[in-house]
Amino acid sequence: MIARAARGLWRATVPLLVTLAVWQAVVSLSGVPRFILPGPGLVARALWDNAGLIWQNTLWSASNLGLGLVIGIALGVETALLLALSRRARWLLRPMLVLAQAVPAFALAPVITLWLGYGMPSKIVTIALVTYFPIASALFDRLMSLPAGLRDLSRLSGAGRWRETVLLRLPHAVPGLLSGLRLAAVYGPLAVLIGEWVGASQGLGHLMLMSNGRGQTALMFAALIALSGLSLSLWIAVEALSRWSSKRLSFA
Repeated sequence: MIARAARGLWRATVPLLVTLAVWQAVVSLSGVPRFILPGPGLVARALWDNAGLIWQNTLWSASNLGLGLVIGIALGVETALLLALSRRARWLLRPMLVLAQAVPAFALAPVITLWLGYGMPSKIVTIALVTYFPIASALFDRLMSLPAGLRDLSRLSGAGRWRETVLLRLPHAVPGLLSGLRLAAVYGPLAVLIGEWVGASQGLGHLMLMSNGRGQTALMFAALIALSGLSLSLWIAVEALSRWSSKRLSFA
């Protein structure tokens, strides 16, 4: 167990060290000005000197991301179940979902900010919209792809549509839900950044804009690294959930 963890840490550390070495080599050999591309040392100093400011804005962005993800996941799961359970719902709602996906949710960020202001609500709604569609689509497709053998078993046992969905389709659709969560883990932080770029008074995106406007490029890179850490943490959480659910399903 310890040896496996050490190997995993080593595999993660080597690419990071190579990236830092290449970064420093580019800065040193090209002579690029610091205000265009600061070196890793300057960015590390900016992280240290502005740790409190970066942490405060990271908490703000993480709060928006967490609330938006919860709402997007809840609405996505509810929509997928409703579509799977009701043919009328599929007839009414599915064309609307297809049309809604034709308009990128990121393009709606300025409109949402105009309607809801520069505070948390507009950011949460943007994140929820961005994460809602991949979860609803991936879960619904998996719910409707029940193997023929399980469908026959359901009919032979006389199970209704609701019991079939809860007892057979939903457990079978867990991989689809996890696929949607992986996409949400990618799109969610991007939605945070765009929402805060459009208009915000706090957050990592706002900090990046302010740093860029003041010529504090090292601080801008430091905020970007903090956002990358937030994204990586979310991805690790989704992967851990995926491994846990795989063990539970295989055990069951």
